Amino acid sequence: MTTRRTFLASATTLGAGLAVGVREVGAAAIEAPTQPSSDLPPAIRALRPMRDGVVPISVGERQGRIERATRLMRDRGIDALMLTGGTSMVYFTGIEWGISERLLAAFLPVRGRPFLITPKFEEERAMEQVALGPMRGGADIYAWEEHEDPYALVARALRDRGLTSATIACEETVRFQFSHGIARLAAVTVVDGTPITAGCRMIKDAHEIALMRHASAVTLVAYEAAWKSLREGMTQDEFARLVGQAHQRLGYVGGAGVQVGPYSALPHGSATPQVIREGSILLIDGGCKVEGYSSDISRTFVLGRPTQKMKDLFELERRAQTAALQAARPGVPCEAVDAAARKVIVDAGYGPDYRFFSHRVGHGMGMDGHEWPYLVRGNTLPLAPGMVFSDEPGIYLPGEFGIRLEDDMVITESGAELFTPQSQSLERPF
Repeated sequence: MTTRRTFLASATTLGAGLAVGVREVGAAAIEAPTQPSSDLPPAIRALRPMRDGVVPISVGERQGRIERATRLMRDRGIDALMLTGGTSMVYFTGIEWGISERLLAAFLPVRGRPFLITPKFEEERAMEQVALGPMRGGADIYAWEEHEDPYALVARALRDRGLTSATIACEETVRFQFSHGIARLAAVTVVDGTPITAGCRMIKDAHEIALMRHASAVTLVAYEAAWKSLREGMTQDEFARLVGQAHQRLGYVGGAGVQVGPYSALPHGSATPQVIREGSILLIDGGCKVEGYSSDISRTFVLGRPTQKMKDLFELERRAQTAALQAARPGVPCEAVDAAARKVIVDAGYGPDYRFFSHRVGHGMGMDGHEWPYLVRGNTLPLAPGMVFSDEPGIYLPGEFGIRLEDDMVITESGAELFTPQSQSLERPF
């Protein structure tokens, strides 16, 4: 029987033998590909699910997160954290909920029971999820009918907890209409909840890191299978479809954006139709989620023979990615990692500043593909063990081509490591 301990141990190794589950936030498990396998290229048809032995985030782990949030709120003089549908609500409560004009919100107060504000007609559906998470048996439900003011229920719930006046921290993705509705309450002060949510989520524990490491392994296997299936005359959409099919064969929902030739010089690409020809450079960028935790990987390669200029820029790009990895260690400010990669590129003549390397070197990662903190100039926050980032410098020559290598990187006690092996060359990207 697979336990949490054996899962964490197994997830330190890359490859198809690495086992993890398929369940995703807001999506049902994928039991089998929807496309007949006979219609797939051989490299994709040969893939098998990488999903055995999953250990989901437990109720106890979510309860520990709530306790940490409570400590942070108490230290900052905050009375409650407000969460609406999104990854922070899932992170703390396990509740997966979309966003609409109707308020459904979880409140985590520093004293008293958590409470949920829900539309009355959604109460039973909401309670199903409450019963599966850390709020089960320990939360109060306040349900409002369609003609009623849900914010009046918020005020009542606060009064029930002795909070005649309150400072409410709103998670950063809460819609303005909801935070504004709370702010209308005379005795409530609304503040930014990011110090609480990011304060909990920035540092990943071993379980979270294992899930992200495996998500990276899955995406790299999918990319390689799609690359082996690449043929001249394909469009970028057809190749992207192969990446999605490969993820599906592995048991996950995933994919990648694909840019061809001169469009690879646009960091996030173009919607212009593109056809892959002999000598075309391809830049792909995407990933998947494992138990709600993200991968984000970019690879650049050529169909056929690359030019010498392409090879030279690839080697420069690889040196820049390595410089960022080597600069990352506990205590170093986030901006120093960006500076290390940028120096390699600018010193080679591809400067100044953002001219050819036009974006930051990396972003934090977790349940969201982009989250705190960011590896960018001006961010002096020190790195700490358990932070996870993308490491993705890029070199973009307008009208010609671009090259970006991206792997996901965890800060360790003594430095940093990538979840996946670096790409070796344009001809051998995997």
